[in-house]
Amino acid sequence: MDICFYNTLTNRVEPFEPVDPPNVYMYNCGPTVYDYQHVGNFRSFVFADVLRRFLELTGCNVHQVMNLTDVGHMTEDDVADGSGQDKMQVAIKRLKEAKHAGTVPDHAVADPNDPYQVAQYYIDAFLEDAGALCIKIVDEYPQKMPRPTQHIPQMQEMIQRLLDKEHAYIADDGVVYYSVPSFSAYGRLSGNTIDRLRSGAGGRVLDEHQAAKRHPADFFLWKPDATHIMKWDSPWGVGYPNWHIECSVMSTRTLGREVIDIHTGGEDNIFPHHECEIAQSCGATGHDTFSRMWMHARYLRVEGEKMSKSKGNFYTLRDVLAKGVDPAVIRYELLRSHYRANLNFTFKGLEDSAHAVSRLRLAADRFASQATDRHVDTDLTHPVVAAFAKCLADDLNVSAALGELFSWLGKANGSADENLAVLRKIDSVLCVLESTGAAPVVSGLDVDELCRGIDQARADKDFEAADTARQQLIQAGYEVQTTKEGTAVRRKLV
Repeated sequence: MDICFYNTLTNRVEPFEPVDPPNVYMYNCGPTVYDYQHVGNFRSFVFADVLRRFLELTGCNVHQVMNLTDVGHMTEDDVADGSGQDKMQVAIKRLKEAKHAGTVPDHAVADPNDPYQVAQYYIDAFLEDAGALCIKIVDEYPQKMPRPTQHIPQMQEMIQRLLDKEHAYIADDGVVYYSVPSFSAYGRLSGNTIDRLRSGAGGRVLDEHQAAKRHPADFFLWKPDATHIMKWDSPWGVGYPNWHIECSVMSTRTLGREVIDIHTGGEDNIFPHHECEIAQSCGATGHDTFSRMWMHARYLRVEGEKMSKSKGNFYTLRDVLAKGVDPAVIRYELLRSHYRANLNFTFKGLEDSAHAVSRLRLAADRFASQATDRHVDTDLTHPVVAAFAKCLADDLNVSAALGELFSWLGKANGSADENLAVLRKIDSVLCVLESTGAAPVVSGLDVDELCRGIDQARADKDFEAADTARQQLIQAGYEVQTTKEGTAVRRKLV
């Protein structure tokens, strides 16, 4: 199957051709583990998951790595050099406040002053949330989800290589900088060429009284700082790495390749993060390419506006789940629009997604109830699966693929066994047929017993008792249906 994706590096849709087919080596920028992840973060993660699942549908063997950034991030990382307060200090402060308020159990983190324990708390929270959204790489934790704090020696090794190749230098104050002018291709990804970059990025400006970096666009690789909350010995003093060097090291080390096939992230990663990754990686290896394909998901807006706590439209995934929304509905909402289009996340949209997921699940239940358990091997040779995959092969056009899916559902005329196999094959990409969240039940509630009680009460014409039991199920978060076989329940999706 011919596959084409939009490559941010070349600004065009182009054929996707892995270096070593059928293997695909893919790196995804993952979460910074200083807080619970918001729905905008998860758009990028779900996009990467759908990309992986689609490639696997076509027969690729996908080697996926996603980092868990637990050091190096500053509160102002939209400039290459990075500045502001250490985010781990912010995380510690926030977690202490949450423990004091009782929103985080005392036993959750034994020592809230320990940055490693705080990072692990938010890693565990992310893994739980990502698992609820059926993000596949969670099953490969920790091997394919590296942490920077576990790769400090490798980062120092890459920094030394950059120094040896004169792509880096040590400033008078001991800070190790990457020399942006030494890499002529800098700016190719983002368009932020050296000449266009503003002076003094990161707040370090050269003047006659201060030793500083050689060029305003240079960004640090290692910064000596004995006061930083997480710090390590190095040949350049006790300090810490910049977050750009982390991904250059962890991608190549974990995937075992100096040139990878796909690198993904949110569009906010394009500059400075991914631009700096390219400069470091190519500078260290000597290759003119780091990742052959760069793919970025656009921003997510909430109710038509940028997410903002002051506007009251800032939602973590946990906030939305707490409203009783099935995780599969959130996943569907995050994947149903094209990844290169801004997504407007609304609660009306969640209702529409819930209707779509319900339709898919009802169809699966109908096919399953009629199936004879005859094994049907369904692959890309099936016209429905082929049509679905062909849309995704066109720059991951999920909207068109869903159109093919629902068009087929409206007229599915194969056997129940075949139809069920087709739907399950397509769901290997969508992953919405099964709920991954815990069913909202009332403590001690016996759902099966209540269903039988409703049927018996109706048979006895005790409609008041039947209605009372029905209301118990509704309040517990179930939709109640009357079928030929008796009372049936389904968890509410929204």
